Amino acid sequence: MNRIEQTFSLLKENNRKAFVPYIMAGDGGLECLTERLEMLEQFGATAIEVGVPFSDPVADGPTIQQAGIRALERGTTLRGIITELAKAREIISVPIILMTYLNPIYSYGIDGFVRDIRNAGVDGCIIPDLPIEEEEMITAQLANVQIELIRLVTLTTPLERIKTIASKGNGFLYTVTVKGITGARNEYEGDLNRFLKEVKEVSPIPVLAGFGISNQKQITELSTACDGVIVGSKIIDLFKANNLSEMADLMSVFKKESKMV
Repeated sequence: MNRIEQTFSLLKENNRKAFVPYIMAGDGGLECLTERLEMLEQFGATAIEVGVPFSDPVADGPTIQQAGIRALERGTTLRGIITELAKAREIISVPIILMTYLNPIYSYGIDGFVRDIRNAGVDGCIIPDLPIEEEEMITAQLANVQIELIRLVTLTTPLERIKTIASKGNGFLYTVTVKGITGARNEYEGDLNRFLKEVKEVSPIPVLAGFGISNQKQITELSTACDGVIVGSKIIDLFKANNLSEMADLMSVFKKESKMV
C-alpha cells in the first residue's frame, strides 16, 4: 500500500469521508507552496491535489485557468514544482497527488518524470488527457514505484466503461459531477446522487466527487452517495482572497457532520 491506499483504508475503518483540496502550484509564488500544503493539512485535508500550470488545459474553468496563468507568469515549471514538493514532503504527511497533462510529462521525459516525482514523495498522478487505451505508456513506470494513476469518469461515461476504468486502480476513482469545466456551481443537473451511487456500486475502489463543489451543503449531500469530495476552484479563490478562516470552516464539514461520517 502507498499513502493513498493507507489513508482511504483508515477512513473506511473509521467510517469517515475524504476532503481533497486542489491548489495550483506557483499561484502566489512557488515559494509559498510548502506553506499552503502545510496549512491544508492542518485544516484537515485527507490528501492534496497539486496542479501543474499548463497553457492549454482541457477541463479547467476560469478560476483554475487564471491561477495557472498567474503561476506561469511567475516562471513556474514542472521541474521547479517537483523540487518544491521534495522540500514539502519533509513536513507533509498526507498523500500528495500531482495533476498534470501529457505534454509537460513528454517534455520532461516519462522515465525521468516518474523517477523525480517518486523521489519527491508524490503518491499519485492525475492525467486528464490520458485515455485508458493509451495509458500503458506510463502505467508500468508508475506501478514500479507505487505511484497511483488516478483515473476519471464522467456523467457521460457508459457504465461498462466505468467498470473497466474502476477496475484498473488501487487509489480512488475521480468522478466528475458536471458536464463541463471546473468552477463553483450553485446547483447540479439531474439526480447526481443516484449517479454517484451507481458508480460506487461498480467500483472496487473509493469514489470521490469533483468539479463545481463549493459549499458545505454540497459537500455533505454528495458525500452521502460516495466516499468524499475534491474541491478546487473554491480553495483557489479563498487563498487568493487570503480568507483562511472560511477555508478552515469549509474543510471542517466532516468534523461537524460526525453523525453522518
